[in-house]
Amino acid sequence: MFRSRPGRRGGRAAVLLAAVTLMFTLGGCGVDPLTPQAARAESGDDGKAGGTPRRVDCERVKCIALTFDAGPGKDTPHLLDVLKEKQVPATFFLLGAKHVDRYPKVVRRIADEGHEVANHTWSHRILTDLEEKDVREELSRTQDAIGKITGRKPVLMRPPQGRTDSTVADVSRELGLAQVLWSITAKDYSTTDSALIRERVLTQAHRDGIILLHDIYDGTVPAVPGIIDELHRRGYTFVTVPELLAPGTARAGAVYRPEKD
Repeated sequence: MFRSRPGRRGGRAAVLLAAVTLMFTLGGCGVDPLTPQAARAESGDDGKAGGTPRRVDCERVKCIALTFDAGPGKDTPHLLDVLKEKQVPATFFLLGAKHVDRYPKVVRRIADEGHEVANHTWSHRILTDLEEKDVREELSRTQDAIGKITGRKPVLMRPPQGRTDSTVADVSRELGLAQVLWSITAKDYSTTDSALIRERVLTQAHRDGIILLHDIYDGTVPAVPGIIDELHRRGYTFVTVPELLAPGTARAGAVYRPEKD
């Protein structure tokens, strides 16, 4: 399940264009998704022991997580300025090749400013098309690069196109990585219209949702201030993915995906 035909490989741009064609049917491949609510319930405590410490109690507060894939890029510093001004934390799923290795100072800044730094593979290859050793290389190479820059290896990953299977889960577990999917997408690969990107996010917004955006596309970063302001107006609190799951802790190898209302 969740395997596409092996063989043909388009360029990275073509792969990114397909990134929001996520197939949410995970049954039958040994990887069943967990919701943020289930993760919180798994902690089995009040958040004082064992789980992730809570800055926000998402059982009581209307939480939403803002995530960015495939960076860092040239617009990421401006995005970080916006997030700092708005006091909004985010989760960045970073690509290794031509991104982490090209913008190490931006990677360090993401971590230093309190955002969650996560793994989006080295070269955006579709993991379900690869042999186990190649899955491991795609993830471990990015783990090592980020760890060298920030001093901490990621604990979260997002598989390209959201495609996963039992092999990807096994390798992720081995490397200490939980898999994080999404429930809100702006399809920002398809337009430079920032107003449309904003509208798409706001139309889909829901409690405990995970928003997927890409800080490498021209229309995306300009849309972010309006998205933040309107969701604040609607009573949402922005959290990182670990905070969304707290006091539970993301389990390595597991898949996390919110359910829409």
